[in-house]
Parts: sequence; structure tokens; C-alpha cells
Amino acid sequence: MAYQRINITLPAQTLQAIDKFAPKGDRSRFIHAAIQAYITQIQTEKLRQQLKEGAIRRAQRDRQLTDDWFALEEEAWQQNAN
Repeated sequence: MAYQRINITLPAQTLQAIDKFAPKGDRSRFIHAAIQAYITQIQTEKLRQQLKEGAIRRAQRDRQLTDDWFALEEEAWQQNAN
């Protein structure tokens, strides 16, 4: 993986927190891991929201399919019971 040097400005408190957890001289790796975790979290939340919206959009259709299949199964059960 290619790396590029950038300059960022962080609040002193944030830098102190990083220094508590990042091994000496390893801030870049710590920040990289934190950013990757944050990106994964955002992607997961976005996917969850898309799935929820899709389920809501398809809810009426799915209920109708369930009702249709229930009626067919009920009819088949009654025919087999006789």
C-alpha cells in the first residue's frame, strides 16, 4: 500500500487520547485503523438503512404474497384432509 504524507490539525485532547493508545511513534497506523473502522461503521449503517427502506417498500407486496400462499396451503390442506 502506498502512503502519502499529510498535515492535519487535531485538538490537543484528541492528540493526548491517541498518544495514550498508540504505541510510541505509531500515530499514523493508529489513525489509519481508526479511520478504517469509522468508514466500515458508516458503510454498515448505510447498508442497514438501505435494507430497512427496501423492506418497507416491499412490505405490502410481501404481505400479499403471504396471504396468497396461505390461501393456497389452506385449500391444499383441506383437500388432503378429505
